[in-house]
Amino acid sequence: MKVIAINGSPRKGGNTEILLNKVLEPIKEAGIETELIRIGGQQVRGCTACYSCLENKDSKCIINTDIVNECIGKIIDADAVILGSPTYFAGMTSEMKALIDRAGLVAKVNGDLFARKIGAAVVVNRKGGAVNVMDSINHMFLMSRMIVPGSTYWNFGVGMDKGDVENDSEALANMKDLGETIAWLVKKIR
Repeated sequence: MKVIAINGSPRKGGNTEILLNKVLEPIKEAGIETELIRIGGQQVRGCTACYSCLENKDSKCIINTDIVNECIGKIIDADAVILGSPTYFAGMTSEMKALIDRAGLVAKVNGDLFARKIGAAVVVNRKGGAVNVMDSINHMFLMSRMIVPGSTYWNFGVGMDKGDVENDSEALANMKDLGETIAWLVKKIR
């Protein structure tokens, strides 16, 4: 059993990473292997709509100069994936968007590789826009036939400077609950 979290924030040790780790804590405590992968701040190219993935059907994107194929492989091997992003102008980071576009298409054209896996979005915003980011991430999960678990509220926290989300007690409690729910669901599915 394995759960991976992919951090789309370029800010190492920032609010998105803090919340992702809060979700992973109860999953680790449940004895499930976890891994946190940071794609934010790396050069991650967007989809070029070349459809080589459709022709090749090798579960990979033809672009092999970045971390996306590694992430696709890790998602395929995982039982659950948590995608985290800060909010930039009511949207996700460009790195997360590139990952979703490329990984989602590769999975779709290779027989729905992500089907029946668990997918959860975790988002940080300063004041607004988090729901739009959550919706966009969840759209990829739902179009990929994934299972999206609920929690006590929307999976986002409020913060701007590093560590600000530590003061958002509602978000911290929600992340703990989300992690517990994912752990329970992983064990039920397996």
